Amino acid sequence: MMKNRNFVIIGASGGIGTQLVADLNDIHCNLLLGYHNEIPNIDYPIVRSAPVECQSFESVMSFIEDCKNEVEHIDGIVSLPGSILLKPPHFISEDDFNNVINVNLKSAFGVVRAAGKLLENCSIVCLSTAVTALGLANHEMIVAAKAGIESMVKSASITYSSKSLRFNAVAPGLVDTPLSERITKNPKALEISLKMHSIGRVGTAKDISSMIMFLLNPDNNWITGQTFRVDGGLSSTKTP
Repeated sequence: MMKNRNFVIIGASGGIGTQLVADLNDIHCNLLLGYHNEIPNIDYPIVRSAPVECQSFESVMSFIEDCKNEVEHIDGIVSLPGSILLKPPHFISEDDFNNVINVNLKSAFGVVRAAGKLLENCSIVCLSTAVTALGLANHEMIVAAKAGIESMVKSASITYSSKSLRFNAVAPGLVDTPLSERITKNPKALEISLKMHSIGRVGTAKDISSMIMFLLNPDNNWITGQTFRVDGGLSSTKTP
């Protein structure tokens, strides 16, 4: 059911995006890729690749509109832009606040906004974080942005249900990507994190890509308004 489907990936050059693009290519999907600064490093044919300013409603709308004009039908959109800022609130400046909200929440909102205006019968997947379900020190800023995404997909799934638009979020635990290197490359921080994940390992981009692909698959079109925590037990178990 996925072969020859048309999928738009915004944030295609990041760690999870690169894996997702490769996995979708392996099953012969048609790919339309939006990236920020770094052009995706791929060696297989794609339908479209263009820079997108994810924090700009106009840029996101224009890119998705161009994608729609390029293919007969868009079957799914994945919004992957994100950042990690771990500080107590009294160390966070107004610029820090605006940047985290824009990169994480505004970018996802822009995708929801464009999908609601332009598309029908489409699966939209956004990225949250597993720690929205926890209370972890110094995570106030990132959970403020990501929790907004989880609530947003619930509301959007009702607002646009008449257009057969499905909205879901994937909430990873700690994943080994360039974005999380400050944790995964720090032995002490990594040791603490591993103890919090009951499966005992850091997640991989493949772990997250697999869940995103599940939600993109039209065979699973009775799922909407949900957040799926793919986190090695971080949010649902308590390790000894």
